[in-house]
Amino acid sequence: MDVETLMARLARAGVTALIKADDERMSAGGEPWTVVFSGAALGAEGGVRSDAAELRSALAEALDRLATRPGDWSWLDEFRTPRPASVPGPPARARHSGQAPGPE
Repeated sequence: MDVETLMARLARAGVTALIKADDERMSAGGEPWTVVFSGAALGAEGGVRSDAAELRSALAEALDRLATRPGDWSWLDEFRTPRPASVPGPPARARHSGQAPGPE
């Protein structure tokens, strides 16, 4: 996935995109990657946040959530990785709130 192109497209669509790698969570063996989307384009539901052990998983979960919001997000498909339903695996752990997160 071309993250730079994705973030530029998100910004042009009215979405502020933030990617964070947390050193404390990484040292503790937790989920160091956080992806946050916010902005007026997300409407009344507010921001999208996803935390995961891998950046790819955090991005995938955040994009999946964004795609369910009102508006034309069909262009996200070029950045989303198809997930075959027949392949079991651990679900991506993600947190979501209607509000943009505060400082950690």
